[in-house]
Amino acid sequence: MDMIAPTAPHELLRTVFGLRGFRGRQEEVVSHVMAGGDAIVLMPTGGGKSLCYQLPALCRPGLGIIVSPLIALMRNQVAAMRQLGVNAAALNSAITAEERSRIWDDLRADRLDLLYVAPERLMIPDFLENLTRRQISIIAIDEAHCVSQWGHDFRKEYLMLAALRECFPGVPRIALTATADVQSRVEIRQRLALEGAEMFISSFDRPNIRYNITPKASPMRQLLAFLKTHEGESGIVYCLSRNAVEETAAALNTHGIKALPYHAKLSPGIRAANQDAFLADDGPVLVATIAFGMGIDKPDVRFVVHMDLPGSLEAFYQETGRAGRDGAPAETLLLYGMQDLMLRKKMITDGEAPEEVKRVELSKMEALLGVCETAGCRRQAILACFGEVLPEPCGNCDSCITPAETWDATICARKALSAMLRTGQRFGVGHLVDVLLGEGTEKIIRFGHDKLPTFGVGKELDRKAWQTLFRQLAARGVVETDHDQFGALVMTETGRPILRGEQEVHLRRDVRVRTARRADRAFAAGGDTALFEVLRQERARIAKEQKVPAYVIFHDATLAAIAEAKPASLAALGEVPGIGRSKLERYGETILAALAQANV
Repeated sequence: MDMIAPTAPHELLRTVFGLRGFRGRQEEVVSHVMAGGDAIVLMPTGGGKSLCYQLPALCRPGLGIIVSPLIALMRNQVAAMRQLGVNAAALNSAITAEERSRIWDDLRADRLDLLYVAPERLMIPDFLENLTRRQISIIAIDEAHCVSQWGHDFRKEYLMLAALRECFPGVPRIALTATADVQSRVEIRQRLALEGAEMFISSFDRPNIRYNITPKASPMRQLLAFLKTHEGESGIVYCLSRNAVEETAAALNTHGIKALPYHAKLSPGIRAANQDAFLADDGPVLVATIAFGMGIDKPDVRFVVHMDLPGSLEAFYQETGRAGRDGAPAETLLLYGMQDLMLRKKMITDGEAPEEVKRVELSKMEALLGVCETAGCRRQAILACFGEVLPEPCGNCDSCITPAETWDATICARKALSAMLRTGQRFGVGHLVDVLLGEGTEKIIRFGHDKLPTFGVGKELDRKAWQTLFRQLAARGVVETDHDQFGALVMTETGRPILRGEQEVHLRRDVRVRTARRADRAFAAGGDTALFEVLRQERARIAKEQKVPAYVIFHDATLAAIAEAKPASLAALGEVPGIGRSKLERYGETILAALAQANV
């Protein structure tokens, strides 16, 4: 395979990727990196992060290095790049000795466009020394949130990557992630030595995803009711334990739903086979622990279910973000219960992490619980935790579609905010609730908080209700946690009109079970569902022959565009978004033949 000749970004965007133009902030990022600048890119799953490093790597002379944490992710991205005619390779422990030898030959002969490598392999001294003798176009650090000790996917190997600045002076570095709160962003900048990097933040909103959150009643019954609205569709069901994964997968198969288990205790062969089956097929449900998923590129995941409370809002956002990467409607369901909460807290408090880390982890879990308990728009609450304001309710979450019963919590909210301010905004929820309930603890007496006007003014609510109120205020962005002050709560500007009595507060009283609505797949055919299915079958045949996931050949969105355009020539097919030069040469005649056979 010939290397891609460096050329202008817009030309390669069209000829290699088959795209007419950039999306969102892609062009800004590409231009900045092309000019030699470092960048930190925060872009939601499905927002086009990969293009932000792939295109500059191909346009600038030399080899593009992509740091990636997972073998499966490397394998899928390399397969996708090769379909586009890009000479890409991955060095990892899963390849054969023959493949490794061939990659090294290509590397020494400067025949590679892109090289994917894990952080621990990249930082081996001999390997680094070899790379320093090559011309490097860019260095991309994917899944950059792995460098944050506060994050949900911390990997100590990422801490070594700061040395890349000294090893490759003048080579632009770009760190990318779909999940990073404000604190994690600071760590990405500091720990990767990207102090001077330009930060590009896109909206974290995924408007095509519908969020459903409900308390556990009868989990299997709730799951089956949800899956009934997604018959024949591909999705992920997350469980907290390996036993739960096995039991849930077995139960689904008993009910006629093809389900495959995935967890760390399965043999590597079975685990890989189940993952490959999930990636290759359109219909199976993968039941998994969080050991599955980071970096999975499957675009047509139509639903994600959490049978248990995730560990943090970041984890929830990352895992639900695996649905609807193609931009088509997708749906999520989170079932949560107090037993989940207690188990999660025990996992954190019994862990070996430093106390400061435990405080942050508990705070992040509380933020997720606040989203579960909010009476307002789920999407507004989720985005608020990432520092983003959604001006109006989304209309595409369970709270918007079927509003929850609420109660007027204005006076109680003012009492809570007053307690925060009168104690100097230096204390966490537990102490503030003690103040409101009038508990004469040693800490209360030591700080003289038993003398405050707010001491004992909150006895109309019990401890649990006050804790829920604080969580819901946090989910609304009224209060936030100061991690540098040991988890103290501080009031935001949003809280001032509430404190002054200028704005009412209505909070969720009870969460009712809601039924999920089937995500409409009719988008995919431009009105011609039969033709779309013909194209999907042809894609499946090609993918099976090449032993790659179907979406590596064409995304659903590309098939939908073909079905709508009904091209009658190679030239017309080449105008369809997603059809670049390589794919037109490889599959153009086959697609036209399939269209002709369907009597288009």
